Amino acid sequence: MTKVADWFTPKIALARIAWLRTILYLFVILDMHAFVRDTRLKGEHPGLYQPLLLARILDLPKPSVANTTTLYVVLIVCCLIGATNRLPRLAGWIVAPAFTWWVLIGMSDGKVDHDHLALVVALWVLPTVAPRGKGWNRSWRRDVSPYADQTRSEAAGWAIRCVQISVIATYFLSAVAKLRGAGWTLAWPGSAILTWAIVRRPHPVGEWLLQYPWMLHVMQWVGIIGEFCSPVILWLKGRWQLLGALFFIGFHVANTAILLIHFLPTVVCWLAFAPLERVVPWFRQRRSDRDARKTEDETEDGRQAEQQTGAEPEAAAAGARRTDDPGQHGAGVAEDERGEQDLLGRQPGV
Repeated sequence: MTKVADWFTPKIALARIAWLRTILYLFVILDMHAFVRDTRLKGEHPGLYQPLLLARILDLPKPSVANTTTLYVVLIVCCLIGATNRLPRLAGWIVAPAFTWWVLIGMSDGKVDHDHLALVVALWVLPTVAPRGKGWNRSWRRDVSPYADQTRSEAAGWAIRCVQISVIATYFLSAVAKLRGAGWTLAWPGSAILTWAIVRRPHPVGEWLLQYPWMLHVMQWVGIIGEFCSPVILWLKGRWQLLGALFFIGFHVANTAILLIHFLPTVVCWLAFAPLERVVPWFRQRRSDRDARKTEDETEDGRQAEQQTGAEPEAAAAGARRTDDPGQHGAGVAEDERGEQDLLGRQPGV
């Protein structure tokens, strides 16, 4: 049991939580305007509202202009506050239920986008992680930046693990749904589902692939096998886990190119696997190395300048001594004449 508990609660630096707060809260604002953007419009037509199961269980009120507008304002304000990592728990506990209600209204027309699973789970678990209890100064600034806080916390590890499991569940449950929809057979990868999807959502890349149906079948098999094997990523480490993440990101790139389906809410949650806590130390190390090289270059330039400055007076003094000493000048002439005699084998002028 101890090993199981340790796996669910690994000690992870609080800096990764801080980065995720900033990225995900800002992404929620983008999501509200680019993806689930018709919630306020549905408030203007409550007669068409068909509540989802969770909305029925919680007995949430029907959308209206008043409550959807209030939701919008509250989400924008609290997401901006949470993104700064100030009052993160207060802002987080407001954003989580508010955004859940926002997507319940937005998806009440029967189309539930499973790409929001990991994002919604992340918004609920992030407020469970408390920031450092100490470190605030009088100007209400942290003595240690939350993005550089290397304090390791089991609470942070539990939140990160929940997001990771939700990301992987998005793929695994998708594969299970494909099997269930085909009567628990492997008919889905051998079907013409991608051909149908391309015809339904035409795009130049997809239309080109229609000429090669065997490639579409290969892509379907690779996709469903990858989704079934996705839980393995939770136990991979280092470069192997990175390769697994790149596989699914490439999977989404292909979907976007062929069908214009992006899955960005899930893709952004893949950052829970990334060691974001290393970002600030890496930049600081680079800056330190650059400053050290700059200091060495300045020191070397100064040393060379001093050497040149000291060499110029000595050269001038030596030149002055040669000019003012007639004996030395005459000796030099004699030496030149002797050298000319030695070279020609006779006296000059003979």
